[in-house]
Amino acid sequence: MVEKKKKQEQQAEDVEIIEGESSAKQPQTDAASEEEMVPASQLRACRDELAQMKDQFLRARADMENYRRRMQRDKEEMAKFANEGILKEILPVVDNLDRAIAHAREHEDKGSSLLDGVEMTQRQLHKVLEKYNVVPIDALEKPFDSACHEAMGQMERDDCPPNTVVEEMQKGYTLNERLLRPSMVMVSKKNSSEDEGKNSQ
Repeated sequence: MVEKKKKQEQQAEDVEIIEGESSAKQPQTDAASEEEMVPASQLRACRDELAQMKDQFLRARADMENYRRRMQRDKEEMAKFANEGILKEILPVVDNLDRAIAHAREHEDKGSSLLDGVEMTQRQLHKVLEKYNVVPIDALEKPFDSACHEAMGQMERDDCPPNTVVEEMQKGYTLNERLLRPSMVMVSKKNSSEDEGKNSQ
C-alpha cells in the first residue's frame, strides 16, 4: 500500500512537471513565431535586392556587348577607310595620266610605243585602285545627283532631258561604296530660246 501510494504521488508530481513544462513552452512558441516573421520580411527585402542586382547585371552585360560590337564595327570601318588619305592624293595623278593619254590619242599615232607604255601604266594604276575598292563614278548621260556630282555649270541642250550630266570635267570615285571624290560635271538645261517661243505663242 505504501509503495502504491508513493507511485501515485510520483505520478502526480510527474504530471505537474509536464504541465509546467508545457506552460513554459507556450510563450516560447509565440516568441519563435515572431522570430520567424522577422526573417520573412528580411527575406523579401533580400529577394528584391537580388532582383535589382540581377537587373543591373543584365544591363551592364548588354552595355558591354553593345560596346564590343561598336568597337568591332569601328575597327572594320578603320580598316576599310585607312587608305582614304593617300588614295585621294593619287587621284590627281590618275587624272593627269588620263588627260595625257586622251591628248596623245588625238595628236599622235595610235601605234606609238610611248602611248602604249603610258596606257599600260594607266591600266596598272586603275588595277591598284580597284584592289582597294576605289571605283569610278559613271556620271555621263546620267541624271544629276548632288550626292555624288558637283555641278560646275549648265549647258543648253536639246538632245537630252534637263538636269542630265552632259560633260564630265573631273571623274569622281567611291571608296567601299562611300564617296571619295565627287564628279565635277556640266548639267543640261532647257533651251531658253524655245521657252521664249512658247511664251510668245
